Amino acid sequence: MADESLWVLLIKYLQEHWQLVLTLTWQHIYISAITLVIALVICIPLGIYLTKNEKLTPYAIGIANIGETIPSLAFLAFLIPVVGIGNKNAIIVLVIYAILPILQNTYTGIKSVPSSLVQAARGVGMTEFQVLLWVQLPIAKAVIIAGIRVAAVWTIGTATLAAAIGGGGLGKLIFSGLASYRSEITFAGAFPATILAIVVDYGLKYAQTVTSPEHRVARLNKKGEIEC
Repeated sequence: MADESLWVLLIKYLQEHWQLVLTLTWQHIYISAITLVIALVICIPLGIYLTKNEKLTPYAIGIANIGETIPSLAFLAFLIPVVGIGNKNAIIVLVIYAILPILQNTYTGIKSVPSSLVQAARGVGMTEFQVLLWVQLPIAKAVIIAGIRVAAVWTIGTATLAAAIGGGGLGKLIFSGLASYRSEITFAGAFPATILAIVVDYGLKYAQTVTSPEHRVARLNKKGEIEC
């Protein structure tokens, strides 16, 4: 009975405040998207650079690991005297947390490309940039996407904390519901955030699958069978 009443209250709240929920959902998407774009711009080039300068790899990965160990709320509070409150503070913290999986998978993916393929590409006259663009990145793509997938899902979930320091997003509903002891408001913020995370995770999982070498080989074999 309690569950039914909660669902009734939730549906009623969504009917009355659907515009607010949509606005906060868009803010949540914006915060998460900006975070991932910044993390990608930092981590993809850095991961590539580390494959050419492996002595720096333990230090770079170690620094990224240190960032992961700091509690999110403490990190947000620590940055308030530096950048103030709002989305800027939240995005900085989210970027720091998103760095490790993307950086590590970029490095690992490129290093996992068989050296024989790299040497063969160089042997036919490819430049280092061409080897990277046409050989290493296409083969490493699935591993890199796996890192992006982890970072994206984590970012969408943790972006709810932006509301704790005056930022936007669905966290406003979650904190408002907790403060007023109204579960339907909390659920109105939690459900869209969960759906966003599931949709993004599924989409990146699909991209990871179709870009994997195994899938490409299977697709080429299937195409060859059809042509035969």
